Amino acid sequence: MNFKTSLQFDNRQIVHMDLDTFFVSVERLQNRALNEKPVIIGGLSDRGVVAGCSYEARRFGVHSAMPMRMARQLCPQAVYIRGDMDTYSHYSNMVTDIIAEKTPVYEKASIDEHYLDLTGMDKYFGCYKFSHELRQTIMRETGLPISFGLSVNKTVSKIATGEAKAGISRELYIEAPQVQPFLNPLSIRKIPMLGPQTYRLLRSMGIEKIEALSHVPPDMMERVLGKNGIEIWEKANGIDPSPVERYHERKSIGSEQTFETDTTDMRFLNEWIVRITEKLAFELRMRNKLTSCITVKIRYADFDTHTIQKRIPYTSFDHVLIREAKDLLQRLYKRCVLIRLLGVRFTHLVSGSQQLNLFEDTPEQVNLYLAMDRIRKRFGVDALGRAAGIK
Repeated sequence: MNFKTSLQFDNRQIVHMDLDTFFVSVERLQNRALNEKPVIIGGLSDRGVVAGCSYEARRFGVHSAMPMRMARQLCPQAVYIRGDMDTYSHYSNMVTDIIAEKTPVYEKASIDEHYLDLTGMDKYFGCYKFSHELRQTIMRETGLPISFGLSVNKTVSKIATGEAKAGISRELYIEAPQVQPFLNPLSIRKIPMLGPQTYRLLRSMGIEKIEALSHVPPDMMERVLGKNGIEIWEKANGIDPSPVERYHERKSIGSEQTFETDTTDMRFLNEWIVRITEKLAFELRMRNKLTSCITVKIRYADFDTHTIQKRIPYTSFDHVLIREAKDLLQRLYKRCVLIRLLGVRFTHLVSGSQQLNLFEDTPEQVNLYLAMDRIRKRFGVDALGRAAGIK
């Protein structure tokens, strides 16, 4: 089996930039009184979850995705904030705009993370110097703290960012010869996408540090964990050939339909919008994606085609996306002419789970989403849907 170990020390220069305690930092921009206080953001009911927390709150054991009830027990003196995804999306887009203006190839990996491919730029401008100055620009123009790691691939740069957060400079450059010495003493918990079950399994095998994991025969990793085992082994050895995907080329999710009979029946068109948007939102959640831009397209019987789009806070919720899609259709359909085709598309996708409960105190709605998604996964996407989307 060829594990392409020659990729370990490639010549790429990849930067991972991560906004520090992003939600909390945005709130502190709005309210300076929150500085240096433990701050916890998320659904405020006991059945809510923690969406983000300050370093002051983390010292009490609070962390993201923790039940809010437990967070209150650990840190009752914290300031609790429901959060505003609209505001967070606005600041996220500000950072993306700055990166887009100055960087030829970048990938928005989530609402608070970006990867930059600076390969080749060292011939004209030092990659570390460029990254440092870009970080300073972002902090100066947005007021948000941000850290970065620079190394030979996405995995090492992301781990480097995590380690940089513990330092004073919040910047860390790991050159190719230092990759393995840098990784070896770290816990296997530091490996991106290594989940809690895999961690427990590897610990049961006596593997605690990345160095130990890097020496496990790859064939054994494949037998124990399948294809995922090979990917984890490669990351432990500093190998990650995955490219930085150009942000404007990120795949969108959408669907359109040419009707058998041209129509002006708005009830029928709204039913179609509900039905297809609901399916697309489910696909977003299954792919662990969020969208911040929705587009509606219509083509009239005379083939005249129009589109309208709207930027929205990052979401994968049906009820939010359906409301926006129906509103866009109402705004777009102005000619009172027969419609031949209708389409909906989600773009500006980023990775990340809505967690179905970040800032909403509606546990019944959350449980409904979870139950509906379980049914769809088991019986198919058409197994159930809103009555408004059924003919």
